[in-house]
Amino acid sequence: MKSYKNIVFLGMMGSGKSTIGKLVSKKLNLNFFDIDNEIENKTKMKIKDIFEKKGETFFRKLEEKMSISILSKNKGVVSLGGGAFLNKNIQKEILENHLSVWLKWDDTTLIKRIKNSKKRPIASKLNDEELKKLIKDRSKDYSKADLKIKCDNLTKDEILHKLIKLNEKI
Repeated sequence: MKSYKNIVFLGMMGSGKSTIGKLVSKKLNLNFFDIDNEIENKTKMKIKDIFEKKGETFFRKLEEKMSISILSKNKGVVSLGGGAFLNKNIQKEILENHLSVWLKWDDTTLIKRIKNSKKRPIASKLNDEELKKLIKDRSKDYSKADLKIKCDNLTKDEILHKLIKLNEKI
């Protein structure tokens, strides 16, 4: 069995990466790191404010720096922001050294969760068709994850149980 530094949750915004990540970290008695929260704590700004005042390019550079830093120093459970895994440096680090878990949901569920959300700067400006395209485009990268969990119709506990079962197989 391959040894992993961290368990890393990836997927669309609103997919439950932080919620499930916290449950897994508690169950395994590991530290939990939410990259978006880490960025907000470091900058003393909300993600949406960083996007508005400093721009997406600034945010993505900071996201890369903080993600790589946290992944390299810690052994725990990490929740990425929805767009972080699209960054080739972050993706390479995760695929080579960590257990990656994609929390996959039906488009309709995700759109319902993220549409009109003021705290999600990318999604807030998109209509349903544009959100579907964003989900489809990002899914190409997410599909590279070690584990894929189809979450529709599952409770948090069922997702956790499924993750543990899948992890035992690899």
